[in-house]
Amino acid sequence: MKINTALILCAGLGKRLNPITLETPKPLLKLNDIPILETCIDTIIKSGFKKILINTFHLREQICNFIKLRKFKIDIQIIDDGNKILNTGGGILNLIKNSQDQDFIIFNPDTVWSQNYVDEIDKMQNFYFSNRLNNILLLANRDLSFDKKLKGDFNLTNNLVNKSQDNKYIYIGCQILNRSLFETRKIENFSITETWDELLKKKKLNGFESFNSFYHLTNLEIFKKLKDL
Repeated sequence: MKINTALILCAGLGKRLNPITLETPKPLLKLNDIPILETCIDTIIKSGFKKILINTFHLREQICNFIKLRKFKIDIQIIDDGNKILNTGGGILNLIKNSQDQDFIIFNPDTVWSQNYVDEIDKMQNFYFSNRLNNILLLANRDLSFDKKLKGDFNLTNNLVNKSQDNKYIYIGCQILNRSLFETRKIENFSITETWDELLKKKKLNGFESFNSFYHLTNLEIFKKLKDL
């Protein structure tokens, strides 16, 4: 089995990158003169997915115009959060309500995606289906993070995610979720971490380890350092 549709979360305010994100949405910030959203879309295309759904809110017109003018060779649909931002969980739910698919791969575009991730994404997808899962997060050891101030989110043991006082793994912005996880939720502002926490309590939150160096637009300081690489 293969996932057909990728979701990209592009609605955030990007407050940690103010003041530049007051005028430019974070997904359109450039590294090596290429918007990070374009790098994310290119990685999705190279990974073989057929369709992309993007949610928008902050400076939505800029993202819509970028997608329209760039003419990517993949079917892209933009779904607006509406009058109020929906956060990560509400944004994901609003996107999947616009699809008939059961399983979705979801990307945060503020990770610097690349060709290096294509093989890992394919292996994570195969692991997801072969083990009949309904969730899996792509995680990297915090030692691989460019931003050394980033703390770990989780621990990972035999592909099961847990937490402790010393979390060694960082969620790097890619996950696969089944729509069944949202059966009891309605479209409103909530964080996807609420869904993760529910799965953690049941010891049913899954992880897949990435061995790539992790670059992420954490804040203005890190963004400036990444531009200098």
